[in-house]
Amino acid sequence: MANAHDTHHEGNHGSVKSYMIGFILSIILTAIPFGLAMSPSLPKNLTVLIIVAMAVIQVVVHLVYFLHMDRSKEQRNNVWTFLFTTLVIALLVGLSLWIMFSIHFEMLAK
Repeated sequence: MANAHDTHHEGNHGSVKSYMIGFILSIILTAIPFGLAMSPSLPKNLTVLIIVAMAVIQVVVHLVYFLHMDRSKEQRNNVWTFLFTTLVIALLVGLSLWIMFSIHFEMLAK
């Protein structure tokens, strides 16, 4: 019982190099949308598209470099859990918005 906290699971915990790569990529992927938002030189639609693309790329960078999710056999359960959680959240948000817009439309139609 006393050794319950002493056990150490072997896994890919990353190195200083991988953390630094992830950190630098995160800074770059944050600075680009910040620069686009602060100096609007592009059309709004293109700016929003670039910001959303950078956000998606940054999520992937965080998953790979900080949460160490990769295609290895040890991480397979974590990846499936993450994908299922993403699906549930997308369904919850999407269907909630659909219900709210439907209610709004029905209330305005009367």
